[in-house]
Amino acid sequence: MTTISYLPALPVALEAPAPSALATTHATPVVKRLLDLALCGPAMLLLSPFFALVALLIKLQDGGPVFYKSTRIGKGGVPFEFLKFRTMVVNADAVKSALLAQNIHGAGITFKIKRDPRITWVGAFLRRFSIDELPQLWNVLRGDMSLVGPRPAVPSEVVQYTDSDMERLKVIPGITCIWQVSGRSEIPFERQVEMDREYIRTQSLWMDLSLLLRTIPAVLHGKGAY
Repeated sequence: MTTISYLPALPVALEAPAPSALATTHATPVVKRLLDLALCGPAMLLLSPFFALVALLIKLQDGGPVFYKSTRIGKGGVPFEFLKFRTMVVNADAVKSALLAQNIHGAGITFKIKRDPRITWVGAFLRRFSIDELPQLWNVLRGDMSLVGPRPAVPSEVVQYTDSDMERLKVIPGITCIWQVSGRSEIPFERQVEMDREYIRTQSLWMDLSLLLRTIPAVLHGKGAY
């Protein structure tokens, strides 16, 4: 698959890691992939009855689709189909423009608002405990994503990236990341990028395991989940 045409040209830095980074990143992709497969397969089997219950609740609420599918940008600028349990009304994307003024990140690249009127009552519960993200385990099994890595951005965000922002695309995106266990949506975009870049420079198996463990209390606490 090739990079989508409406993305800006990716900086040379994305083509290969800098020599100074090889010591920490060269062996990481294979180790990360083995960890992803070892954890995701059993997790999906164990969670399948729970997935069925969530799907039933979403369907009973308004009869709309169970999953929300969108295009996200992965490693090297390659797009992929991103899965979530649907947490908003069916026409959520169509009414987004009317809510732009409420963006807590101001006129920034990312869009987040508190008490989003598009979120359904089932969706509010799913978001509170990040249950809506669980279908991304399928993205991990497919190789589009990893368990840990910078969160994948939508194309409309990536076309606004600076060269330093583009460093996020040097690695496979993840379900959880360093800023998600440190405040999630309450962290401004610029700080998210700084934290992602630091993760990319220093990533290791032990860091990934630590972030996975830190994700559990972060999810249960629910800070910044909206």
